[in-house]
Amino acid sequence: MSTEDRPPAPRSLAEALRARGDASLGALLRSRPDLITPVPTDLTQLATRAGTRASVVRALERLDRFALQTAEALAVAADPAAYGELLGLMAGDDADPAVVAALPHALDLLREQALVWGDDDRLRLVRTARELLAPSPQHPSPTGLGPTVQEATAGMSPGRIQEIVTAAGLASTHDSVSAVTALAGLFTDRARMAALLADAPADSLDVLERLVWGPPYGQVTADPAPRLRWLLDRGLLLPTAPGTVVLPREVALHLRRGLAHRAPEPVPPVVETAAVHRPQVVDSAAAGQAYTALATVGELLKDWDEGGPVVLRAGGLSVRDLKRTAVALDVPEPVAAFWVELAYAAGLIASDGEADERYAATPAYDEWLELPPAERWSRLVTAWLAATRTAGLVGGRDAKDRTLSALGPGLDRSAAPEVRHRVLALLAGLPEGAAPAAGSVLARLRWERPLRGDRREDDLRGRLAEWALSEAEQLGVTGRGALSAQGRALLGAPAAPAPGPEAEPSGPGDKLPVHHHHRPAPLTALSPAEQAVASAAAARLLARLLPEPLDHVLLQADLTAVAPGPLQRPLADMLGVLADVESKGGATVYRFTPGSVRRALDAGQAASDLHAFLAAHSRTPVPQPLAYLIDDVARRHGHLRVGAASAYVRCDDDAVLSEILADKRAAGLGLRRLAPTVLAAQADPAGLLEGLRAMGFAPAAESAEGDVLITRALAHRTPPRTAPEPVPDGPPVPDDTLLAAALRAIRAGDLASTTPRKPGAAPAANGELPRTGAAETLATMQAAVLTGEALWIGYVNAEGAASQRVIAPIRVEGGFVTAYDHTADEVRTYPLHRITGVAELADDAG
Repeated sequence: MSTEDRPPAPRSLAEALRARGDASLGALLRSRPDLITPVPTDLTQLATRAGTRASVVRALERLDRFALQTAEALAVAADPAAYGELLGLMAGDDADPAVVAALPHALDLLREQALVWGDDDRLRLVRTARELLAPSPQHPSPTGLGPTVQEATAGMSPGRIQEIVTAAGLASTHDSVSAVTALAGLFTDRARMAALLADAPADSLDVLERLVWGPPYGQVTADPAPRLRWLLDRGLLLPTAPGTVVLPREVALHLRRGLAHRAPEPVPPVVETAAVHRPQVVDSAAAGQAYTALATVGELLKDWDEGGPVVLRAGGLSVRDLKRTAVALDVPEPVAAFWVELAYAAGLIASDGEADERYAATPAYDEWLELPPAERWSRLVTAWLAATRTAGLVGGRDAKDRTLSALGPGLDRSAAPEVRHRVLALLAGLPEGAAPAAGSVLARLRWERPLRGDRREDDLRGRLAEWALSEAEQLGVTGRGALSAQGRALLGAPAAPAPGPEAEPSGPGDKLPVHHHHRPAPLTALSPAEQAVASAAAARLLARLLPEPLDHVLLQADLTAVAPGPLQRPLADMLGVLADVESKGGATVYRFTPGSVRRALDAGQAASDLHAFLAAHSRTPVPQPLAYLIDDVARRHGHLRVGAASAYVRCDDDAVLSEILADKRAAGLGLRRLAPTVLAAQADPAGLLEGLRAMGFAPAAESAEGDVLITRALAHRTPPRTAPEPVPDGPPVPDDTLLAAALRAIRAGDLASTTPRKPGAAPAANGELPRTGAAETLATMQAAVLTGEALWIGYVNAEGAASQRVIAPIRVEGGFVTAYDHTADEVRTYPLHRITGVAELADDAG
């Protein structure tokens, strides 16, 4: 393309945006969704919004390390800068080929994000980004560079400048401007600078070496040492304030061989493979973890079935309740906090809202229990992926130094879902069965979103990533550290890349650590509908790996029953009432005790029912000791009856009542005989029942009519509750429909605001709407109907929103104008009283 045919260079960011196509503008709005909240009226407003401090900071925080380094280099380059200057700052004198290859892509990314605009010969960093990244004494540049010679000598006396020029071997000049220019020219000339530094004392060069990579500021006394005096005399160090000197940017760049950064990082760190397992081993291990996760959540909810811990006044669980829950689940407290938070995120537990507020299961828990195990798992992991509540923060401190409690406020971190998804996506890029080295995953994430100042205490994303790896393993998304097939399906990920020769299995066991140099393709977050499809696919894969629930147990002579695998729900529920769990694991051991058998009898079961139940579900004969235990407890069960007087005890055998009265342990019950077969008590019925059971009796409660009361643990449920909504990380990314509508509106407003008007046609000032009287507006409309000309109008809709439009009037009648709206590309009707004014367009308006 010749110079004459080349389109004019943009003079502003708005002009640069105006030259973009819809695809390019759409990419900008997707990457920076805050720019269309609300939708800008035109491209000028879009450019203004893209340059605001909050929006620029957000955009800079989402750049990868090399793109950010490119922006930092532009902040210390000339404004505008040519591509060659930027390349020199990034690749140095040696022209690092990796940097040379990666720089165009980084620059394209900065242009797409509207952080840089202009052609390659006039690159401009948006003003706000330059202010944020350029060096200053208060805010040193991430590059470690200081001010230029011109900036550092701004307040220096002309005489002192001339002394420096002379000492540096330059001819004196007639003014300070040319002297500073000559000095800067010396410092940027590689050959002359090399000759100047060749004469420098060795200890002076040591001073420069200490300052070259930053910070560029140093302290000097009123009488500097000779090594410093030599540098100050030649301008290699320049005073910025009393007692403070700075290394000029040009000198530092010479010493750095042109590099703005000590270590440019054009290529992301490789996610290294720590171990390789057979995919079948990974999937089986993950399925085992998934089963354990379901059992743990089920045990937690069963423990809270009749009403869980009290809600703290400030919200959340107390430290004591979390410890009790951890003991009940037999896990460490941080792990218990994770399961509690996961059940809350899935909508399975919530506060009941009562006066004595407690946590309890929700009605959704009962629905969840009825689902097949794989679907229950998919519900949990889908909630985990989207949750912004972060269990890893429990026990830490908030900004006001208050302890963060499980289920309490202050645990939301909006970056958590994105970090979890990215960690799993990195694992999905490895071959099947490959477990990553955790350190390499963290290094990769830090490259993708670098820390401001690389402060470890601010590395929230790093901590989120560590928690994500641990939680994925606990949930069965990963197995032995590698992403499982169901975990891959959960992400909607394609098939894993084939392993290289070094990753081929050589046996059934764990493999030696290897390094894998595959760079995975990025996976985008799924929409809710896509996530539902992916979760269903993951559940189908997991269902094939989970063991089928058993309908039997193995009864043993020592009053125990062994469940060799997961039990069907009715069997597990009944066995949980009839026996106590003694140990868990691959096989669960239940123990029968007099108390557990009485619990089953209290729940309405007869001895014959229990015998029939055990005979039907045991693969071994019912042992005699167990049959005798059931019959013995049943024979004594209900022999005593307790009712309300305050309370009474009645028994057909007056000798038993005499035995109770004679027992010292009954003193606290306040018993006295009313009749040979009736005792009255001062204790309430529940207390009397417990007291007699503690004495070794087996009383039964009865109603006022004398019938035996069947006591079952009543499941306490909250009112219907919705799961907590994730806290968004800024405005949501617009979908295709919203994006198309926003682009159409922005283009329409821009057309209306930039279409040429006829001279003298009452143009609006500073983008304001045109203003004309009602009579003039009506007359101009009617004339345009006859001539077919287009008009520029201002319009205020029923909600009070103002806009500019270009229309071609077709008909004016009844207080309305029907016109073809060029900005909306359709025929519309507008009330005349809502049109603020009208202006004719220039004859050559396109």
